[in-house]
Amino acid sequence: MKLYPSNMEEKINFDKIKELIREECTSSLGVDFVGKVSFSRDRKLLTKLLEQTDEFRQILVSGDPFPASNFINIYPYLEKAKIEGTFLFEDEFHEIRLGLKTLDGCVSFFYKYQEEYPQLHQLLGMVEENIPLEKSIAKVIDEKGKIKNNASQELNLIRTQLAYEENRIRKVLDHIYRSVKAQGFTPEDASVTVRGGRMVIPVLAEYKKRIKGFIHDESATGQTVYLEPAEVLDINNEIKDLEYMERREVQKILTRLTDELRAYIPVLRRAFYFLGMIDFIRAKARFALKINAVNPAMGKEKDLSWVKARHPLLEMALLQQQKTIVPVSIKLDPNHRLLVISGPNAGGKSVTLKTVALVQYMYQCGLLVPMEPNSKCCLFDQIFIDIGDEQNIENDLSTYSSHLMNMKYFTLHANKNTLFFIDEFGTGTEPQFGGAIAEAILIALNKSAAFGIVTTHYGNLKQLASKSPGMVNGAMRYDVDRLEPLYELEIGKPGSSFAFEIAGKIGIPTEIILHAKAQVGETRVRYEKLLLKVESEKNKYENLMAETQRKERLLGQRLQEYNSLKSTLDEQQKNIINEAKTQAKLLMDEANKKIEHTIRSIKESQADQEATRQLRKDLDAHKVAIQPEKPAVSQPKTIQVLGGSIGVGDQVRLKDNGALAEVMEIKGKQASILMGDLKSNVKISRLEKISNTSLKKEKKAMGKRATYDTTSKMAAFSPNLDIRGKRGEEVLQLVQNFIDEGYMLGMDELKVIHGKGDGILRDLTRNLIRKMSSVTSFSDEHADRGGSGVTLVQLKQ
Repeated sequence: MKLYPSNMEEKINFDKIKELIREECTSSLGVDFVGKVSFSRDRKLLTKLLEQTDEFRQILVSGDPFPASNFINIYPYLEKAKIEGTFLFEDEFHEIRLGLKTLDGCVSFFYKYQEEYPQLHQLLGMVEENIPLEKSIAKVIDEKGKIKNNASQELNLIRTQLAYEENRIRKVLDHIYRSVKAQGFTPEDASVTVRGGRMVIPVLAEYKKRIKGFIHDESATGQTVYLEPAEVLDINNEIKDLEYMERREVQKILTRLTDELRAYIPVLRRAFYFLGMIDFIRAKARFALKINAVNPAMGKEKDLSWVKARHPLLEMALLQQQKTIVPVSIKLDPNHRLLVISGPNAGGKSVTLKTVALVQYMYQCGLLVPMEPNSKCCLFDQIFIDIGDEQNIENDLSTYSSHLMNMKYFTLHANKNTLFFIDEFGTGTEPQFGGAIAEAILIALNKSAAFGIVTTHYGNLKQLASKSPGMVNGAMRYDVDRLEPLYELEIGKPGSSFAFEIAGKIGIPTEIILHAKAQVGETRVRYEKLLLKVESEKNKYENLMAETQRKERLLGQRLQEYNSLKSTLDEQQKNIINEAKTQAKLLMDEANKKIEHTIRSIKESQADQEATRQLRKDLDAHKVAIQPEKPAVSQPKTIQVLGGSIGVGDQVRLKDNGALAEVMEIKGKQASILMGDLKSNVKISRLEKISNTSLKKEKKAMGKRATYDTTSKMAAFSPNLDIRGKRGEEVLQLVQNFIDEGYMLGMDELKVIHGKGDGILRDLTRNLIRKMSSVTSFSDEHADRGGSGVTLVQLKQ
């Protein structure tokens, strides 16, 4: 396994990636592991490392409770404790206890969720179960890290006696102090204090001989001395002796506890190695969340297929500038091993090359990588890179000489398991010779079956890539109309440097550009023009395709709506016809019965004229009864609109939707109105004053007509629409109706909750509302209330 050059991590900025991961660690235990991160080609090892990090990423996303603190490095304490006769202090045992509690929390978590996180659960093999040391420490050390009084019977007796003596001496000193204070021998605002570990009283220097005792100290001015009265000398001696006894007993307790810990040193080393590894894996997972990294599939064959890969450092820098990165999609396989990228300066060639180099190196160091989940990665045994100026004054190497030294190493050691990167291939010397040497080197590298990416401006390398098996051209796309780079890689065709066009844009005189074209030659100029034309036509074609696809989606949506509506109407028509037939049959049966009854009655009355006339009259009345009712033609009602200004108590109508209301309050250009039981604030310009009589008639008419009920609609309307989990074709109609109804009801602001995810629902929503005339603007919600997962829509007033 070879990496070239030796400072590769610095060249591709992987050292900055490690620094960012180091910042995510919570202790030196995890930081130690960051320094051990290294390139690997071991498939089994990398699979395990990637799955461990991905599982911890899932823990962070799920919000499951996992220990977040006290990943304490106890190795220095273990080194100290392994020496016979030594003992650890109280605070050191306290930290060991906190670390053991964290360890127990991690172990319990992975046992509880072993099915969800199998790779992390396997790490428990480093931890020995049932380490009783934490219980032993808890018997001796309290929660604040101090020795408990009942840590031993002797210590309990000593501290009880010490408390008694301290209480006794304080009472005696208080009595003495009150006496000398009454005689004026003490300074004002003074009290009993401690000097040299003994309790004393402050006395003015001129009265120090009036009191028998031992002077321990004096104030900075010399006006006050701190005196131990003779009456408490024996008590202070007793207290001092008890303190020495306490210290010796504490040392005995800590020594016994250290002796017990000494036997567990190997077990504790392994256990806290596990804690350090967990802290490190969590740091990698945190970093992965920051850069939105995933664990793509690892192929066995040399097939690299990345979808929307991103340079993590560049993306983070752009985010700080509130800019978005342009991702790169790339594919290398045995038929297209060497990618030759061309295009204009500052068009993104070098960034693309460095993105692939860094992301591949990250992947083979066991880190999740920033790309789409449906991407596919593969492993290489060797990575070579030639980026930047390698001029070496000590070895008397020029920039070009250093590049040639790199190329020598590449051609000698490259094979089918090698991935190499060369930036600005062939530059640094006379173009004619530099291009020829670069072409020869590229042919040699192609014969080695190595995989690689090179960037260049040389036309001969573009032509070589277009006709050589195993090689493929790539171009950094360019907006030929605005002469601006798009930073998008397109594989399959060479790119133009757009040198003449860029020179013209920045103001180089035309005669200079014409002279340059003449020097280049007509053939070369025609070739560049052809590339320019292809790029321009491609941009136009893509714009047309995007518009066509948008119209097709809209057409498909409308067709689906039409089919759904037609199906509903057909079903309703069928139901109505069936119901009508049923009713008709009942009427026919009833009419037949009535006729038969009439005929029978006429026969029975033997054609009596009066009886026949009455029967015919009854039959005519039945015919009238079963005839369908004629639909009532409602006459249109008009509401009388009054002129003049609108005031409190006036009856008004909303101009845009016809809703009727009463004005409750007016503030400036805004009016507070009451529509039924619902209050709302609207601009006065949206209202028109109507007569009370017209209002009563209209309300009565509206009660009879089946029209749009604004009041009830507004009462039932919610300003929030949740479309998470909906299909794309459902979303457009839902959002369209939601915005239209909100605008008709006079809403100022609406919220569409679409979630973050891949951003598909967000893009569909925003592309739709961007074209709606009722919308003034839209934006992301506040980060605390959903951020980019919610779109705030401002409506026209």
